[in-house]
Amino acid sequence: MASRLRHPLFAVAATLVVTLPWVGTFVSYGGYGTVHPGDNIAPALAVLIGGLAILGASFLLAWAAETAEKDVPRAFAIAVLAVLAVAPEYAVDALYAWQAGAGSDQAANLAVANMTGANRILIGLGWSGIALFSIYRAMRASDPAVEDRSGPLANVVTLDRDISLEITFLLAATAFAFFVPLNGGIGPFDTLVLVGMYLVYLLVIVRGDVDEAEEHVGVPAYFQQLSRAGRVAAVLVGFAFSGAIIFTAVHPFAEGLEQLGIQYGVPEFFMIQWLAPLASESPELIVVAYLVNKARTTAGFNALISSKLNQWTLLVGTLAVVYSISAGAVGTLPFDSKQAAEIWITAAQSLFAIAVLSNFEISAREALSILGLFATQVLVEFYVIQTYAEATATELSMLVLYGYTAVYLFLAIALFVRRRDSVVDLLNRTVSTTHAAVNGGEATRPEHSD
Repeated sequence: MASRLRHPLFAVAATLVVTLPWVGTFVSYGGYGTVHPGDNIAPALAVLIGGLAILGASFLLAWAAETAEKDVPRAFAIAVLAVLAVAPEYAVDALYAWQAGAGSDQAANLAVANMTGANRILIGLGWSGIALFSIYRAMRASDPAVEDRSGPLANVVTLDRDISLEITFLLAATAFAFFVPLNGGIGPFDTLVLVGMYLVYLLVIVRGDVDEAEEHVGVPAYFQQLSRAGRVAAVLVGFAFSGAIIFTAVHPFAEGLEQLGIQYGVPEFFMIQWLAPLASESPELIVVAYLVNKARTTAGFNALISSKLNQWTLLVGTLAVVYSISAGAVGTLPFDSKQAAEIWITAAQSLFAIAVLSNFEISAREALSILGLFATQVLVEFYVIQTYAEATATELSMLVLYGYTAVYLFLAIALFVRRRDSVVDLLNRTVSTTHAAVNGGEATRPEHSD
């Protein structure tokens, strides 16, 4: 009996069982968009069954991605994982962009607020939290990605230097994002640049070589032992099922959280910017925490960086497409000055985070800095919204955003200057990887100094 419980298929079956309450609810109410917390289902129940389904689907998604690494480049498998994990965020933002195209000015602002909130959560909580969790876990179990350093909070998580491609593309997207608000909205040119940037990135990674397989255990190891046809079937089914569960469950899960938040007096706009994106980012964070717990910290961080890249390119770029389809003509998704400030602080936070990773490591001290800046900005803005009238609160909030933007930019520039040799190494590696992918050769890895 004990041996059966340890069999990988038992873990798969147990995970599938966790998703069944949501599947039953989804089917009984008639499909996508029919489960509405507060109307036909209690908010707390939606949070419970939706959360369990997301948890189960996140494990299935991680297992499928790990299994796929035997047959496709690891970067491509992680990119697929990242897209599926953040698909609910695309759905939420697309809904607001569609409503904006139908004539709702407020919906346009909500689309930008939700997008910027999701991007800042991914770095502010995701990158920092996973780094701290990795360092904490390494105190109890061996993790080759974590190095002990002398000094307070000096231990670091080291990254795979092959992630240079993702970091460089993210840097390019971040630099472009600073100019987006200058046009008064997200338009066709922004779509062309940002979506084009992501397509070029995909072209490079899909042409890369299949990495030397890491030794897997548990479910991925079991499926990797199957024939190629069996592995491919397992991966496709895993991606399809987990993606469907995550895509359908996250919106009711987020709505349930919003309803519970309203009961406790949390402002609706604040919830749309922070609570809803936190819910939609939860699959990604669960997957990465799972990878770190298996001492696959490098793969976990690769997934986080890949998620940030596709959100900062595809997510932003497709908003104008959805808006234009809804409006019936090619147009620009408009937003007000408050949302322009939100985009600038999001770009500045991204720039600071890239500067931190430019030497392919992140220390506990740096992770706490990212977390502290993010948390204090959100808390200060929440205090302002709760304390002052709307007009005054908006003005004060913008001052807070501009102030934190300046802090992020100062820290980013200082780090880039200090680590200029690492930046050169980063760019050289990206050029080498791109050249090898285009010409079918092997990338030449430049030497680096610690």
